[in-house]
Amino acid sequence: MTRGLPTDAFDYQLPEELIAQEPVEPRDRSRLMVIRRDTGEITHHIFRDLPSLLRPGDVLVANDSRVIPARLFARKPTGGRVEILLLTRRDPLTWEALVRGHRVRPGLTLHLERAPDVTAEVLDYTPAGGRVLRFNQPLNGLLPQVGQVPLPPYIHRPLEDPERYQTVYAREEGSAAAPTAGLHFTPRLMRELEARGIEFRFVTLHVGIDTFRPITEDYVEEHQIHSEWAELDAETALALNKAKAEGRRIVAVGTTSMRVLETATHPEHVKGEDAVVGWPEGMEVAYPAPLVSFRGWTDLYITPGFDFRAVDAMITNFHLPRSTLLVLVAAFMGKDLMERAYRVAIRERYRFYSFGDAMLIL
Repeated sequence: MTRGLPTDAFDYQLPEELIAQEPVEPRDRSRLMVIRRDTGEITHHIFRDLPSLLRPGDVLVANDSRVIPARLFARKPTGGRVEILLLTRRDPLTWEALVRGHRVRPGLTLHLERAPDVTAEVLDYTPAGGRVLRFNQPLNGLLPQVGQVPLPPYIHRPLEDPERYQTVYAREEGSAAAPTAGLHFTPRLMRELEARGIEFRFVTLHVGIDTFRPITEDYVEEHQIHSEWAELDAETALALNKAKAEGRRIVAVGTTSMRVLETATHPEHVKGEDAVVGWPEGMEVAYPAPLVSFRGWTDLYITPGFDFRAVDAMITNFHLPRSTLLVLVAAFMGKDLMERAYRVAIRERYRFYSFGDAMLIL
């Protein structure tokens, strides 16, 4: 009896020099691979070509989450240094975090280096091996002074301008990593798209722990994805349902937007005591599975065989091997076509990961 898809089927070898260490300037000068799912055709472009590659009436849906200065350094009572990466805020004082340091056990009290009067008590371990920390005061107003914007571990060069790891439309603070498909947009490109009749809409998903950890289980389906806080408001849901009813395409900007949009058509994946799921007032449905508005934690895990109901096309970067993001892309475009696209990208020397190039999957 099969147990599903083996995780090693989502592995690939990438030359290290293709891991982008710094962003392209300007943002929209990155390369763009276009893959057509119906024919398998692959073509090569520049991201600023996007207005000519989409159709008037298309709706681009982007994640407006903003990366917080979530990387902190602290000291143990013995003086040993500890690195903290804040991931999810449970309440004003309590956070889930990744912690790097020796013997950071429950009961230990840490003092932040940049504000020694701010302490964090280690309460517990998380299922993924992180820590639950309780601070002696809320961090939100303090983070710009005590924290740094974190970069992924495969980027080894510091950024001269931390804003370069934010999208130009980022506004809702809460992510531990940037929704990187949106890093290619500039204000000018957004104006050109809108002038062509291509609409922009925004959702929010605060990027959490699964960006940082690969699938370690033998089979993809055995992986337990961590919930991430997300929101699709009623006005946006109404506009997207109108577009769907009119036969216009919804284009997800990134895997995070994809998860929000598909959660809106699979609302059983919205969790949390304060979760809200609503039917937009005035919505007329002319097709199956409309998008509902919601606010809460989504645990939607998209794997091959998933029933896509909302998204017609997507923009995404090139993702790490054995990651939930790579599995999502395989589900959307087909695993065989994805593998071929990645082989072409390596052969053509595309740049990979957060500061790398992009693909448009139609």
